[in-house]
Amino acid sequence: MTGEFSSTWLTLREPADAAARARDLIATLRLPAAGGLVIRDLGCGTGSMGRWLAPQLPGPQRWVLQDRDPALLAHAAAHLPTAAADGTAVTVETAEGDVTDLTVADLADTSLVTCSALLDLFTADEVTALAEVCVASDTPALFTLSVVGEVVLEPADPLDAQVTEAFNAHQRRSVGERRLLGPEAVGAAAEAFAEAGVSVSVRPSPWQLGPEQGALAAEWLRGWVAAAADQRPDLDLDAYLAARTEAAEAGRLRVTVGHQDLLAQKD
Repeated sequence: MTGEFSSTWLTLREPADAAARARDLIATLRLPAAGGLVIRDLGCGTGSMGRWLAPQLPGPQRWVLQDRDPALLAHAAAHLPTAAADGTAVTVETAEGDVTDLTVADLADTSLVTCSALLDLFTADEVTALAEVCVASDTPALFTLSVVGEVVLEPADPLDAQVTEAFNAHQRRSVGERRLLGPEAVGAAAEAFAEAGVSVSVRPSPWQLGPEQGALAAEWLRGWVAAAADQRPDLDLDAYLAARTEAAEAGRLRVTVGHQDLLAQKD
């Protein structure tokens, strides 16, 4: 898969991610009652999913962190919690590699597959293959913070809609022979899991960025506008970006970025 994720950006967004994830899905997880859990975190980045989820689940846990970036893997492994919700041990191992190459054998004895802000980088075929691997191995899947193409900025600006449209088109871009799903990823995953015969639950998990998250909002704006400009070079967005980032850093801008969380598991 493609994509570059700096540890600085992942660290900056972690509190917003933790606040946005649909916590109620955790209560509906059907996990083994005894023997400990094995959780495979796809595209783990700096390990934010493990830091959020491990303390919410009881019993011994072994986290298998998978990512293409060895530096991120090392960081994640060093910063995962060491104790579960009931104080039992959380241990970690790493697996360097492309998450789109996941096999049924990789998920042998796995209790749960997770990922965060990742599905939009998959193609339709890759999402279908991932769902099939999870179902064939009888592994529940919790996929969080997938973008859905919805952005609201307050106060509004006349260019907001054009930038949103251009960004969403960029999310659906072709990379080589791969056409990314972007905002359609959750729908494609839900359909693939449902067709494979498992129950699917989807919840909204939007970022709600106010004055306290001005630094994150400003950094998100830079990336959002840069992607839109790459898609639509005819748009002159320099003044727009300057005004929007200044407002965010001054605490005068509120941003809602739509995401969805998906839980797929057998009844």
